[in-house]
Amino acid sequence: MSRRDKEKKRLEDIFPTGVYELCLLGILLFAALLGSVLSGCSVEETNRTKVADLEYSIMEETEIPEELMTMIEEKKAADFKLTYERGEDLYIVRGYGEQATGGYSIRIKDCYLTSNAILFDTELVGPRKGESASASPSYPYVVIKTEKCNQSTIFE
Repeated sequence: MSRRDKEKKRLEDIFPTGVYELCLLGILLFAALLGSVLSGCSVEETNRTKVADLEYSIMEETEIPEELMTMIEEKKAADFKLTYERGEDLYIVRGYGEQATGGYSIRIKDCYLTSNAILFDTELVGPRKGESASASPSYPYVVIKTEKCNQSTIFE
C-alpha cells in the first residue's frame, strides 16, 4: 500500500464515509472562489494632478434636496463625507461633526477634476478671536452642487 493510500485510509477511518470527500470538495471550492475574488480585485491609483477646474455652486440649506437633507441630519453629529446624485446633478457634502460652539465655517480650498476623480478639499475654520459665538453646539457642513461626471470623489 502506498503512502498516499495509507493517508487516505487513515482519514477515512477518522471521517465517516463521504465526509472526507465533501470536506475535500469544500476546500477546493473555497480555494477556487478565493482565487477568483482576489484576481478580480484591483486598486486604482488616483492621480491627483489637476486636469480642469470644476464648476460648482454652494447650496443654501433651503436649496438642498429633501432626501439629501435627511441624510445630512442623520450624519451631522459626527465627521462625514458623502456624495448624492439626482438627475444630472452631483452633490458633494463635507460635514465636521458637532462643535462646542457656533461661529464655525468651512473654507473650500480646492475642487477640481483629475484624470479619474473629483478632488474636494475643505478646511474647518473656527470662530475668530473676539468674535461672539453662540454657546450652543453647532454642526458645520457644506454642500456643493456640480454636474454629474461619473467620477469618484476624493475628500482631502
